[in-house]
Amino acid sequence: MISSALLWVPFTLCAIVAQTFRNAVQSKLTAQIGTVAATQVRFIFGLPFAIVFLVILTIVTREIIPSVNHTTVIYILAGALSQILATAFMLMAMQQRGFSVAYAYIKTEPVVVALFSVLVLGEHLSWVLGLAVALATLGVLLASIQVQRARDLVTEAKPILTGLAAGGLFGASAVNFRGAITHLAMGSFYMRATTVLVWSLAVQCIMLAVFMLVADRKAFGKTLSDWRQSFSAGGLGTAASLFWFTGFALTSATNVRTLALLEVILAAVLSRQMFKDTLGTRKIAGMALIVLGVAMLLRAG
Repeated sequence: MISSALLWVPFTLCAIVAQTFRNAVQSKLTAQIGTVAATQVRFIFGLPFAIVFLVILTIVTREIIPSVNHTTVIYILAGALSQILATAFMLMAMQQRGFSVAYAYIKTEPVVVALFSVLVLGEHLSWVLGLAVALATLGVLLASIQVQRARDLVTEAKPILTGLAAGGLFGASAVNFRGAITHLAMGSFYMRATTVLVWSLAVQCIMLAVFMLVADRKAFGKTLSDWRQSFSAGGLGTAASLFWFTGFALTSATNVRTLALLEVILAAVLSRQMFKDTLGTRKIAGMALIVLGVAMLLRAG
């Protein structure tokens, strides 16, 4: 049996798997319909899945959907906008400098989450948790960056700023979504998580639909015409978000997003199986640091 204090762990692991496959589908869409259109896919096509799940949840559990107060709305708006911008910056960074280098910048996110959690939500950051975040993040950098491309981390301003912006905004969105969930006055952890997810997706749909209808109607049309892949990305995105939000309902965003760095190991394993990529000493050492950081995180928890 899993301790109630560690119930967030399986939800986070499920989120990692769903997000890995979502990223693959969304990356393919970026090449076909552009960055902004691919960014909106996870929100517009994800909302129907979230609504259906919330309806099913209310029927099965007979819980009342929590009412949203003004504090929760502020957190939702901040989290929704941060996530939209983060997704766009992530896709831009991957186009500018390739997956591995951009991925390393973006996965500095747990450091930002830890700082924001202390400053915005007033959560405590122990030295053990801080060290765990630092080790796991260092492991990501080591596993993601080839030695001959390591200088790219400090010599190319545009990819650096774009990638760090994505990581920082993802961190901001995680902290704000946790703030929204914890400020709901009633409901089980899964009901609060699902309610905030539906609200955030609805807000994001409105934001992006208005923007695209004004700025790029052609791209908006492409999104709707390629609805099969868009629904796949939307469904996987909603599944991932639901697991993330449930994790946020159970523990700090710092814990969730640090454990999420295990995604690097999953991506490496899938790459080895699908593309016969070799791991090498550098990647193995990086993965070892990630595992060490995660082990310290769980021990501290």
